[in-house]
Amino acid sequence: MSMDNHPSQQQSPYSEISQHQYQEISQDSRNLGVLTHLSTFAGYLFPFGNIIAPLVIWLVKKDTNAFVAEQGKEALNFQISITIYMLVAMALTFVLIGFILVPALIILHIVLAIMAALESNKGLTYRYPLTIRLIT
Repeated sequence: MSMDNHPSQQQSPYSEISQHQYQEISQDSRNLGVLTHLSTFAGYLFPFGNIIAPLVIWLVKKDTNAFVAEQGKEALNFQISITIYMLVAMALTFVLIGFILVPALIILHIVLAIMAALESNKGLTYRYPLTIRLIT
């Protein structure tokens, strides 16, 4: 039996893709990807800042940096989605379920944005769950 076929020595195609992506993405691109995801916290400082901040980064870099363009679209789609979910949750406070949904959405937003920033820092693309993909 050949050692080439041993399952423990075979690499997953996903690890090869991840390693390949990591080597191709420059540090500047990774930093801009991180900034794109973390800029969504601007929404806690001013209304719709969570959409405006990543939109500005995406518009400036979409034609010159493919990694930032991809991460910018992903961040924008998630921020539009989370804004819609938050508006619905706020409307549902009138039937009391919103008092549970609003804090849950805030926690979800914070956790997923940090996870996306960490993945971008590694040079990996991140796909947010529960996202309505409006910008393609």
